[in-house]
Amino acid sequence: MNRSMPAKQRGLSFSGFIFGAFVLILLSIIGLKLIPAYMEDATIKNLLVTIANDPEMQGAAVGAVKMSFTKRASIENVRAIGADDIAISKADGRLELSASYAVKVPLVANISLYLEFNPSSGQ
Repeated sequence: MNRSMPAKQRGLSFSGFIFGAFVLILLSIIGLKLIPAYMEDATIKNLLVTIANDPEMQGAAVGAVKMSFTKRASIENVRAIGADDIAISKADGRLELSASYAVKVPLVANISLYLEFNPSSGQ
């Protein structure tokens, strides 16, 4: 009995490896391009929550709330929305801020992803 040759080979073929590597690289590229859009959305949500929870802003005029957002967004380098894109309302005596915006993320050549975000100060 010859034990040097296995009856059945096991493992990954070269073409299977290339296909798997291609899929992994493609997913990595897409993920790396999407991270900044999601990070900016998280920053915008944090700004809205911070402004809504600020005691000075509870009785402030709409213009003062928008100015506060403009200053904070400038510090945080937010470029996706401006102060005019924020909806300001009061519910139960509490300030609520929300926004709705879209981001177009170019992937390759003429292929892009269109992401819609709706951050708000509500929990």
